[in-house]
Amino acid sequence: MLKLALLFLVISIIAGIFGFSGVSAATAGIAKTLFFIAIVIFLIFLVLGLMAGKAIF
Repeated sequence: MLKLALLFLVISIIAGIFGFSGVSAATAGIAKTLFFIAIVIFLIFLVLGLMAGKAIF
């Protein structure tokens, strides 16, 4: 998911350089959304991993 966020960020930067502001804003919004979804999923798995680790010991 982070790879997709990075890809959309690069597309946004390139579109901004060439003057396509609408495309740039849209892809930047998609990149931001994907990044925050990836962070939330990471935190969920981190908490689950810590809880499973405590259950083993």
